[in-house]
Amino acid sequence: MLTDTRFSSNAKVKPLGACDTELTEGFWKSVRDVVFDATVPQLENMFKAPEISHVVENFRICAGDSQGDFDGTVFGDGDFYKWMESAMYCALLRKDSELSARIDEYIDLIGRAQRPDGYISTKQIIGEMKKDGTSRMGDINDFEVYNFGHLMTAAALHYRLTGKDSLLKIASKAADYLENMYREALEKDQVQTAVCPSHYMGLIELYRATRDERYLKLARTAIELRDSVKNGLDDNQDRLPLKKHRKIIGHAVRANYLYAGLSDLYLEEGGDDYRAVLDSVWDDLLRHKIYITGGCGALYNGASPYGNFFKQQLVHQAYGYDYQLPNVTAYNETCANVGLVMWAYRMFLIEPKAEYFDVIERVMLNTNLASISLDGIRYFYENMLERVKNPGFDPVWPLHRTEYITSYCCPPNLARNLAQVSEYMYAVSKKAVYLGLYASSRAHIRLDSGFEGVIETKTDYPYGGTISFAFTDIETNGEIELNLRIPAWVKKGYVKVTGPDGEIKKPLDESKSASYYCLKIQDPSSTKAELFLDMPVRYTVGHDRIEEVRGRVCVERGPLVFCMEEQDAGKTALEKVMLPYEKASFTTEMISIKDREILTIRGNVFSKEGDDNEGDKLYRELKDVRFEKTDARFIPYFAWDNRGDDKDMRVYFPVCYGGVL
Repeated sequence: MLTDTRFSSNAKVKPLGACDTELTEGFWKSVRDVVFDATVPQLENMFKAPEISHVVENFRICAGDSQGDFDGTVFGDGDFYKWMESAMYCALLRKDSELSARIDEYIDLIGRAQRPDGYISTKQIIGEMKKDGTSRMGDINDFEVYNFGHLMTAAALHYRLTGKDSLLKIASKAADYLENMYREALEKDQVQTAVCPSHYMGLIELYRATRDERYLKLARTAIELRDSVKNGLDDNQDRLPLKKHRKIIGHAVRANYLYAGLSDLYLEEGGDDYRAVLDSVWDDLLRHKIYITGGCGALYNGASPYGNFFKQQLVHQAYGYDYQLPNVTAYNETCANVGLVMWAYRMFLIEPKAEYFDVIERVMLNTNLASISLDGIRYFYENMLERVKNPGFDPVWPLHRTEYITSYCCPPNLARNLAQVSEYMYAVSKKAVYLGLYASSRAHIRLDSGFEGVIETKTDYPYGGTISFAFTDIETNGEIELNLRIPAWVKKGYVKVTGPDGEIKKPLDESKSASYYCLKIQDPSSTKAELFLDMPVRYTVGHDRIEEVRGRVCVERGPLVFCMEEQDAGKTALEKVMLPYEKASFTTEMISIKDREILTIRGNVFSKEGDDNEGDKLYRELKDVRFEKTDARFIPYFAWDNRGDDKDMRVYFPVCYGGVL
């Protein structure tokens, strides 16, 4: 389990164990198979190659196995620990003894690289070995505590998955070092807030794995010390005392990691003040600052919209003003989106509302899957909603996926997120089972009602809306409250139960959307259930204050956001495409992209002719236009940029309200 809330006093639900859920077929199994077959080995090779990332080589230098200087990114250690998480799941679920052995070797290497006092961050260790003046904990942008935090999370997972404490011992020593560091910082009144604070989650998972209260206390201290920072920054979320936070601001990865960690602390200790922060900031995100794809952190860089106008604070990879959601320049760093999944999941464990899994599903099916190519070996760092060949500025990152990104934090973060996808499918509480992501799977369930057995789910979701449930391999029968998640987009459907008393079928309408539908099943051994969610093609509009999508719509079907690439616009250019108000011509069609079967939407659209941009004119008089019919195709947003050419892409299109095809 990703977060072990079995003993957390404020957790209303708890996860299943990692081996309790088996993906059997279908969409998510195919995604995870690609991650295990392609992504995990490719990332391992990248981390091992001295000429590419230099990460493993840095550990080898620290351990005395090699000679040389530090190279690569300062956060490479933490990124390697993220990859280790994905590799752990791959080794366990694939029963890959060779990969397990290599993980053990890496753990031994990390242990030998660690200093006797528990310190472990390779840049500083190599600097000390070289006596080049490098100091520990002198610059928060050296990401030392970030590296520590990901080590702790990986160690807790390794212990749960394997029962081995080898990595746990290393992480515990690192936590002991942090404990001494914070004590000294308090004594000297020299407190700094770590960037991308993974250590809040890491320390609490370390506490959950060891039950050592010192680590929970240390997490609480680390969070409380944020308020002691002098001259704090919106970019780092430490300008205001934490309990006064009501808006989500600044660097999106840092924000999402912060609130995920705060959620963990709340799960263990409660606190109305912290709950008010979490609920308010979450609400601000969903009402004002999240993309239709689930992406978050719209701005490349700029000035914080909050605080004193005459004392500007710069922000980067950040949340901006309310409704500031550009398309071409959308940043949406992959790590921020992964961080949002982690935060939303912890919010669900606090209060099992469908809203949280609606967000998890939107992020994972759309922007997270778009961050990796269908063959699992190329990545986006940022995730735009519109690609143009000449954006008019020099993008920080390529406009297409690449195998290696200089800032290599996102690929391993994404790898662990997708490798762990089965963890997001079921949760339990007393005699209740909650469904998260829908996938064909078998889940071994134990409930307080006495039930112990397997829930077998079969579905072609997200392409189809039929999801069936059966109860098999029952060791002990008992009552089950089966909570079916009805996503917010659902307008029509039904729930059907077939049991000892025959078949009961109840319709679903919009009033049931964005909620859980509870089926109370007295005799699972003789009961089957079916959920049907109607999936018509729909147009989604943004709030009128989102200036860049005003007068435009996004095409969605079920949980999927669709886009159009230049090669699918028929005989016209993307900028000329207008959608018909009536969608009668739209049909679904499966096509193959990179050996993956992808559901697409095909139909007639309008091409606006006669009013073209004239050279470089910023403004022009509107000319007479005519509309011509053309056949076009929409593909899922997650599947774009997989067909070779750097073609233009759009998510939002204007609608021709007066036209009928």
